[in-house]
Amino acid sequence: MDYLVIVIGSIFVSNIVLIQFLGICPFVGVSGKLSTSIGMGGAVLFVMTLATIVTWLMQYYVLNPFGLGFMQTIVFILVIASLVQMVEIILKKVSPSLYQALGVFLPLITTNCAVLGVAILTIQKEFNLMEGVVYAIANAIGFTLAIALFAGIREHLDLMEVPKGMRGVPIALVVAGILALAFFGFTGLV
Repeated sequence: MDYLVIVIGSIFVSNIVLIQFLGICPFVGVSGKLSTSIGMGGAVLFVMTLATIVTWLMQYYVLNPFGLGFMQTIVFILVIASLVQMVEIILKKVSPSLYQALGVFLPLITTNCAVLGVAILTIQKEFNLMEGVVYAIANAIGFTLAIALFAGIREHLDLMEVPKGMRGVPIALVVAGILALAFFGFTGLV
């Protein structure tokens, strides 16, 4: 039952983008097309899960035993950047087609604060490794849901007559605010 609460809470109640406001740059920047946003969501799912596993292990087997908890943020940033670079190199050699599909998104994930945020929140919430993995996957699904919804609405807005002063970023921010309000309605669900 705890895992179901983590999943529903992460996807809907405390959505990483719309409620916690982490990962806003790719949310606004990559959400022009639905296909692009789904690709970004898949890349975030992979990297966020892998980063959460590695950072959890680093925290509990390196930082805490040696009294280096104060270095958590710096170590996590280095781990995430290194992981993204390793994944990029491995994908380039092992699966060039997958590398080409995710190639554009992998460098963007290095600077995606949602990945770092989930890694830190996993430690702050004192999740065990399995709960942390479920939390990371659920947050990545929530990120993908939010960015896909936003991309779909933005594609639809491109077909509509929007007042000249509201075209582009202004209407996108209004839509993001309305989506955040919609997700805020899930508060109290779990």
